[in-house]
Amino acid sequence: MKKAVIALFAFLLLDQNSYAQNSGNNSIKILTQKKGVSIRGMAIPNKNTVWASGSKASIAKSVNGGADFEWMQVKGYETRDFRSIHAWDDKEAIIVAVAAPAIILKTKDGGTTWYKVYENSDTLMFLDAIHFKDANNGLVVGDPIGNTIFLLSTNDKGEHWNEVSSNYFKTPLEKGEAFFASSGSNIAQLSKEDFLVSGGQRSRLWINGEAMDIPIIQGGKSTGANSMAISPNGNNIMIVGGDFTKDTSRLQNAVGLKQSKRKSSWVLEKFIGHPNGYRSGVEYITNSILIACGTAGVDISKNKAESWDLISTESFHVVRKQPSTKAVFLAGGGGRIGYYLIP
Repeated sequence: MKKAVIALFAFLLLDQNSYAQNSGNNSIKILTQKKGVSIRGMAIPNKNTVWASGSKASIAKSVNGGADFEWMQVKGYETRDFRSIHAWDDKEAIIVAVAAPAIILKTKDGGTTWYKVYENSDTLMFLDAIHFKDANNGLVVGDPIGNTIFLLSTNDKGEHWNEVSSNYFKTPLEKGEAFFASSGSNIAQLSKEDFLVSGGQRSRLWINGEAMDIPIIQGGKSTGANSMAISPNGNNIMIVGGDFTKDTSRLQNAVGLKQSKRKSSWVLEKFIGHPNGYRSGVEYITNSILIACGTAGVDISKNKAESWDLISTESFHVVRKQPSTKAVFLAGGGGRIGYYLIP
């Protein structure tokens, strides 16, 4: 979302294995930092491998569960902001740059070299997030071009990308409806369903091209949904957001949905609590435990989002679960990457 992202930049200016798991308490442990870098993309393909991407073409990678990080910069793209990333392992990953020209790059050698798999020079381009539902099939969502959501698809591990036909979208966009590139997590997939959450003056959940109204704050350029996550059992969806210019407000900043009994539709959850402020990232740890983060802090819920407890007032943009553990990695401004083990 172009104009809102510019406002977000201004606002924010005001604004391992053995190492982490053997730490002495349950606070968020900062594992690495890099001055002047904002991290919004994160991928954790296995217990030992962590990738993060962000401004100034910065890439951070750990191959030992966060005990050590290697920082890299993608040559030739030093001014670009790669806000979304997907990784298959410690060698193969793909990154998406916001703003024009639209660029998607891939590496097969652990980030030593990158090659272009997609480029679009349209000056209106603004890619927001990437998601793969399996090893080969993925989507990239971008802000609307004209009056249509921009959506790319791949079926060969991101080697080639094709624009999804506008006929896929059965519901028309509304005025001021776009997407936030805040954490690379406003898109998700199940085997037969593709999910998007829009934000701005209109904020809705999109399921296979059809929009569903959700009770999240909207109406302004800085309001709406930012992130979504699907529970491990595939039965629940959690959506978070808010108003990033009022990041301590809890007003309508979270929405939960569950599968209907017939498993043919999604319905709103009745008992959803509100995190302690605007949240740009959310992640399921188990079917009952969730973590949400944003510029005003980090929350945990241990009761399916009925209530949330603030565990830190530190600012983080994105949170991702470490596979095979009850732990997460978080990242944000100043190139900070942190680790939190659920007590």
